[in-house]
Amino acid sequence: MDSTPAAWSDADAYLADLLVGHDLDLEAALAAQRDAGLPAIEVAPVSGKLLNLIARFSGARRVLEIGTLGGYSTIWLARAVGPEGRVVTVEAEGDNAAVARASIDAAGVGDRVDIRIGRGADVLPTLVGGFDLVFIDADKESNTIYLDWAARLGHPGTVVVLDNIGREGEIVREDSTDPKVIGTRDGLRMLGEDPRFDATALQTVGAKGWDGVAVALVV
Repeated sequence: MDSTPAAWSDADAYLADLLVGHDLDLEAALAAQRDAGLPAIEVAPVSGKLLNLIARFSGARRVLEIGTLGGYSTIWLARAVGPEGRVVTVEAEGDNAAVARASIDAAGVGDRVDIRIGRGADVLPTLVGGFDLVFIDADKESNTIYLDWAARLGHPGTVVVLDNIGREGEIVREDSTDPKVIGTRDGLRMLGEDPRFDATALQTVGAKGWDGVAVALVV
């Protein structure tokens, strides 16, 4: 089979059907997001399941998410922390936050999710630290700001997940003028050079195209 975006998407769907299955609450959250006209930039089902597993592997009980959108990944994370856990999620757009709030509540995990509305650079300094896992999936231009706060608000052993690092392979272009590529490159460089982090990254193909994810440990 040729390696094409259509083939990547088909393989993603196969893996999702096999390993994730159908979930009425998550599917309803996606439907609500589409009905509200939000962009289809949420994590793929297999990636949502990966976030859930990472949180469970690490025993995370306090999770910080930067970039709520419609609450799809938030639900995955809230399920992972359990009834005694807590997810604080930061969303810049109030309309997005309202859609997310309704879907998170409908999924039965509303009591463990705190949505903070505002730009990450403004909200993050107001938070109390001690997060066990930080998931960064917001504007790429601010990646270094978010990573800095992930280290400040975490502790040794905190897991940091930085999404969308592949950028269709454009990350190798030092001459790129795309702010998202520049922000991604800056974030990756920070993960490689900042002594607070020990990190790696994987490029991926799938329903979201040619992309990738970086995973780091706060040391």
